[in-house]
Amino acid sequence: MKGWIILALLCGALYYLYTETDKLDAPIAKTEEMVQKIESKVSSAMGTQIIKMDQNLTKVRKDILERLSAAEVEEFNKIPLTEDGIADFKESYCGTNAVEHSTFSQDNLLFICDNL
Repeated sequence: MKGWIILALLCGALYYLYTETDKLDAPIAKTEEMVQKIESKVSSAMGTQIIKMDQNLTKVRKDILERLSAAEVEEFNKIPLTEDGIADFKESYCGTNAVEHSTFSQDNLLFICDNL
């Protein structure tokens, strides 16, 4: 029981220092900086997956461009080929509640939705 009381007092003291004073601001900033460095190292170490995904995306893009007409190619090049851009396109033009696209034919739009 004595240990729990000491632990509760320590937690209360840390909470007070964190909320009412600026004594912990510097250590917290250093910790956040260290976490960001670790995250950047991990993301750079995992860069091979990003390259593989980009290779798949370029293959799909090539397959789609072979099928489209000149006007459709022009419109397709306006779509940002990022995860957010593709998600926005799919949300707008793919699915049951989707709006028809003014440039893409229905068949090509379905082909694009299926392959992206």
